[in-house]
Amino acid sequence: MELLGAATVVLLVCIACLLSFVAWTGRSGKGKMPPGPAPLPILGNMLQVKPKNLAKILQKLSEEYGPVFTVHLGSDPVVVLHGHDVVKEALVDRADEFATRGRMPMGDRANNGLGIVFSNSEEWLQLRRFTLSTLRNFGMGKRSIEERIQEETQYLLEEINKTKGTPFDPTFTLSCAISNVICSIVFGKRYGYRDRKFLALMNNMNSIFEMMNSYWGQEKEHPNSSFHMKNLITSTFDLFIAGTVTTSTTIRYGLLLLLKYPKIQEKVQEEIDRVVGQSRRPCVADRTQMPYTDAVVHEIQRFISLIPLALPHTVTKDTHFREYVIPKGTTIFPVLSSVLHDSKEFPNPNEFNPGHFLNENGTFRKSEFFMPFSAGKRICLGEGLARMEIFLLMAAILQKFTLKPVVDPQELNITPTLSGTGNVPPAYQLCALPR
Repeated sequence: MELLGAATVVLLVCIACLLSFVAWTGRSGKGKMPPGPAPLPILGNMLQVKPKNLAKILQKLSEEYGPVFTVHLGSDPVVVLHGHDVVKEALVDRADEFATRGRMPMGDRANNGLGIVFSNSEEWLQLRRFTLSTLRNFGMGKRSIEERIQEETQYLLEEINKTKGTPFDPTFTLSCAISNVICSIVFGKRYGYRDRKFLALMNNMNSIFEMMNSYWGQEKEHPNSSFHMKNLITSTFDLFIAGTVTTSTTIRYGLLLLLKYPKIQEKVQEEIDRVVGQSRRPCVADRTQMPYTDAVVHEIQRFISLIPLALPHTVTKDTHFREYVIPKGTTIFPVLSSVLHDSKEFPNPNEFNPGHFLNENGTFRKSEFFMPFSAGKRICLGEGLARMEIFLLMAAILQKFTLKPVVDPQELNITPTLSGTGNVPPAYQLCALPR
């Protein structure tokens, strides 16, 4: 009886796999869903598409199935866009059709479809316009924002100076500095790095989640408006998190790379000394006179590919894309790392080389393949602020300190660790020696 039961289970599994394979072959091909590896029942392609080495896995799948292919995460199909041409075609050339945010369980739980990052339709358009307008009124893109960053940079340098050349992990200090820039914009003030309220804001994000998920009454005059208290709080939270974690992680990763490649750090410092000197703070206007430093900043963002898959998109109707049809509601993953690591545009893309953004005569070279902030209608709202922060903070740190690793540079691990949807650097310590 036990053998008969086991045989029955095996037979049922085989039948399920066969039916799944037949259904999959009937759904994919020209005029249908993009091709891809055959999914298993329930699991889909989860055994193949793992977070570790995800970029390499997707690269191999694109080599087999082309730049547009389908993988199944569980029973749900996901269309992957791999390479500059298809990512640009979807996000930029056909922006309206691919602008809808795809579902993310984390976003559904935390934001409940509210805020800027995870909302859609007219509500998202209203909030995005309102947020852009408000940020401009607060000084986004103007000198007042630059001055706030420079002010916070001074506090950051003082904190670094307190280490007196001893080893320290820069994670907390950088997060405080970047968070304070957002605080100065959103809340109108900065906080001391040991301020209890500020530490609570930094370390107890769960309380913010609870506050966002609590009940708030809408504005009575406009019951269908996007501008009710809960949505505005969620939008503020989006700005705070997106404006803190991504930028501070980029700078932290950048410092690790400069520890790994001290010759590159020396060349940046030489350029800072020549253009800025030691008597004043670096400013945004200096960037055009500092092509090597600008190239290093761009190469950091290209190399680390902070959000390799971007956040998911979706299509709101059956969409013809190239020779395929993407069904309504299908999740779309535009693989930004495939654009940032394109070997035709960036030779030896897995090597950290500022020359990727320099012309032969040493001037800065722009590239339309530079998409760390995504592209199209869902491009990061804070791109301008983030670019300004990364350049000013890194230039200010290197102006005043020489960074030394606590181990031989050759022993430093710079391989990213996939955490959720982002690449983060491994933990490390450094010594900051006053210049």
